[in-house]
Amino acid sequence: MTASIVKQKKKLKINTERTCDCEPNHTNCLTAKEWTKSQVAVWEFAYKKRDTRDKKIHPAVFPIDLPAKCIKMFSHEGELILDPFVGIGSTLVAAKDFHRNAVGFDLKLEYLNYAKTRLQQETLDKKPTQQIMVNDEAHNIPKYQEEESLAMTVTSPPYSNILNRPRKNKSRRGDLRKNEQYDKVEQYSNDPHDLGTMEAKPYANAIGEIYEGILPLLRPKAHAIINLTDLWWENKRIPIHLYTIEAMQDVGYELRNIIIWDRRNLVNRVGIFGWPNNYITFGTTFEYILDFWRPPK
Repeated sequence: MTASIVKQKKKLKINTERTCDCEPNHTNCLTAKEWTKSQVAVWEFAYKKRDTRDKKIHPAVFPIDLPAKCIKMFSHEGELILDPFVGIGSTLVAAKDFHRNAVGFDLKLEYLNYAKTRLQQETLDKKPTQQIMVNDEAHNIPKYQEEESLAMTVTSPPYSNILNRPRKNKSRRGDLRKNEQYDKVEQYSNDPHDLGTMEAKPYANAIGEIYEGILPLLRPKAHAIINLTDLWWENKRIPIHLYTIEAMQDVGYELRNIIIWDRRNLVNRVGIFGWPNNYITFGTTFEYILDFWRPPK
């Protein structure tokens, strides 16, 4: 396994071809039994010892098991996986675990340095693969990849400007509310290119622009997985997942599946929202996993 950070804008040298013995028309390396288990459209994950949950390192990290499930579902060993907003590298760790090559982009070099450290510490992979991190914005991805070189993309981008406001922890109860995060702003950066600084509709449009550039890099029928959630702001639901679906369809993607990430196992002692006259569902209890693909030719 090799893990490296790239800063120069040039085509990457990385393997993109299968190393498994699967039939050419198979979507993945799963058995029929494993495939059947994955057809349930409500997924649940747990954070494990290898996951990083320290918000001082990164304010919002998804568990390694989430990209791992997607990678196993929509790619083969040896193929190339892309994460356009890789953060501290959970997708790259998952790709390495299951013998895929991977490329991840992020604006923040400190995140990539941490990701490199994680990859060097991981030991599950016994087959040679490459994990490359690029310190650049996602709009520039076409400068690094050849057309039809990607087997899939999977990412959890910043959820619009959800972090660009003092945190009130309203979903927590009692003494859990005023923890070390209370009243703090945990935004990713002040970079205007950072999706985490944008309002909902400009955010979705930016996602569409980035994925428009990625589309020709994907093979036909290659999947693009985006994990995100909606917002509540000033007593209104901001349907980011709907804006994102529309933006992705506008640039040529086809929506294949909407999967619910059931997070109830991660939520303890929740507070009371809206009682007795304003029913509001907890965004902390579920998120969306949107599954698109590049339509076949």
